[in-house]
Order: sequence, then structure tokens, then C-alpha cells
Amino acid sequence: MSGRTQARACPERTCVGCRERAAKSELLRIVAIGDECVPDPRGTLPGRGAYVHPAAVCLDKAVRRRAFPRALRSAGALDTAGLAAAVADRAEATP
Repeated sequence: MSGRTQARACPERTCVGCRERAAKSELLRIVAIGDECVPDPRGTLPGRGAYVHPAAVCLDKAVRRRAFPRALRSAGALDTAGLAAAVADRAEATP
């Protein structure tokens, strides 16, 4: 026996809204496509990603702090209207 455990490390990311660290699986990845923030639940879209808790509170904090343009290294402001609708739909789907 080597004494090593088989437990795998879970990757962690920081929510751009509340600035708390959480498991990557608990957060929603956001990418910029053009001038719009788009949710990437599968994590397969190309480009730089930012992570946020799928809750309206964290999303509002991120928008208020202008965290998405900074995290995604965008030159201008990003449209988050579609993102807010996607987070609201995801919150309704989760019991």
C-alpha cells in the first residue's frame, strides 16, 4: 500500500459577484460573445470565462461592481440582460 488516498481534488473558482471561492461545479461560467455576456453551463465555449453563483444576488453584485468587463477583459460595457433571464430560469428550475 502506498498510503495515498484516491480522493480527487475538486477545482475551485471565485465568484465575481460575492468574491467567495466555491467548487467549479457550483458556479456558472460566463463568456463574452460580441458585446453580450452569455452563460456557458457546459463550460465548452471558447474564450476567457468568469464564474458567478447562479443566484440573482451574486449576479446583481457583479453587474453593480462592473466585474464582467474586467474579468473578461472587455474594452467596453457588456449586455447582461440575457444573462439575468438565464439565471432566473435556472433558479426556477432548481428546487
